[in-house]
Amino acid sequence: MNVMQPMPVETGSAVDPQAEISARLERLPITREVFWARNIIGAATFFDGYTVIAIAYAMPVLVREWGLSPSQTGMILSMGYLGQLIGAILFGWLAEKIGRLKVLLFTILLFVSMDVACLFAAGAGMMMTFRFIQGIGTGGEVPVASAYINELIGSKGRGTFFLLYEVMFLLGLVGAGLIGYFMVPVYGWKAMFVVGLVPAILMIPLRWFLKESPRWLAANGRYEEANAIVTRMEESARAAGKQLPEPKAVQVAIRRTSDWRELFQGIYLKRTLSIWAMWFTAYTVANGTITWLPTLYRQVFNLPLQTSIFYGFLTSLGGVIAAVICALLIDRVGRKRWYTGALLLAPLPLLALAWLGATSAMQVLILGGLAYAIVQTVTFSLYLYSAEIYPTRLRALGTGTGSAWLRLGSSTGPIIVGTLMSSLGIQYVFASFAAILILGALITMLFAVETKGRVLEELSP
Repeated sequence: MNVMQPMPVETGSAVDPQAEISARLERLPITREVFWARNIIGAATFFDGYTVIAIAYAMPVLVREWGLSPSQTGMILSMGYLGQLIGAILFGWLAEKIGRLKVLLFTILLFVSMDVACLFAAGAGMMMTFRFIQGIGTGGEVPVASAYINELIGSKGRGTFFLLYEVMFLLGLVGAGLIGYFMVPVYGWKAMFVVGLVPAILMIPLRWFLKESPRWLAANGRYEEANAIVTRMEESARAAGKQLPEPKAVQVAIRRTSDWRELFQGIYLKRTLSIWAMWFTAYTVANGTITWLPTLYRQVFNLPLQTSIFYGFLTSLGGVIAAVICALLIDRVGRKRWYTGALLLAPLPLLALAWLGATSAMQVLILGGLAYAIVQTVTFSLYLYSAEIYPTRLRALGTGTGSAWLRLGSSTGPIIVGTLMSSLGIQYVFASFAAILILGALITMLFAVETKGRVLEELSP
């Protein structure tokens, strides 16, 4: 059979081009096109991560410069995440309608333009507004990018390949920490936004070198375009000396269109509700911790500004190391087992902090940093898991709506910290975070499905 030509795959009496495209992608190695697509998208995602956390390293200066209260601080930190909630749902839906790449380009333009606007913020109200709009862009970029990258690769080694892309988001967080440490004490809070601006703009033209997802094209009846893209990938693999086996199609029912209601029907109801809970619980703790830590060290423990930022950077770095370990092991351990174990393990150092009273910065750095690193292995890999549990017709929308709960959790976390610190004390923050993670672990244990090593179309018909 000439694999350069369409391979008919029967489901009932109809030819299913989606199954044919999937079968050809499944037998491909990581081609040059896919490798560079991951790197280009990853570079944009790096600056997405930088943009998301930049405000945390600007905040210790803004608190004193603008005379902000704990509640105002919490609101500024939270507004970006509330915008991300809207962006994740809006752009996830739009990506199902018009394609992955068009949406990705627009989201980058949006969050870069608001990076400029933040430079001119003159008070809490303006910063809240700009961060909210910026959040709409950052909230849409990662879930759509996640759907796109998942759709380019086969099931073998998908976890590691994809999660090494997701590490770029975490490196963006670390990059923000480095810039904050070296630049903010010297040049002030605006340095965070200036530095993040130029590289992000340089990433925009690279979008034009990428091709649309062949799985999305086939699912939307644009088979000739999908076939042309996959054919080029096959030619690239052969040119690199790879021998391609015969495609083995998964028999699936033909269904080209869907809408949001399918998220709550059949097998997808339990998947949707469980992934929402996992997103919410993990991110409430992770982002509630990381966004507040530099301010916490500065305001509660009276550490010098540079030390406060450096401690926050160390916590982010620990999260990256843990994430890389997760990326290398998750295809062996499995998604469900990893998530359950991490969500049960992370509460232990948090409960220790609550019991000790969190009386020193070093206690918070060691125990809080350890808990954050463990939870980070869940948060950064949920994009992989969300994209695996939905079919192509729902993948961007399902990932977007799931990650909307990430945004809700991320906006809730800083508010919890600000409220409990003002009324009860810092130790109660860590106790409440431990309880939230235990709830997430129980839901994962009872309702999550395992996805490792399974073809997307087989897993999610």
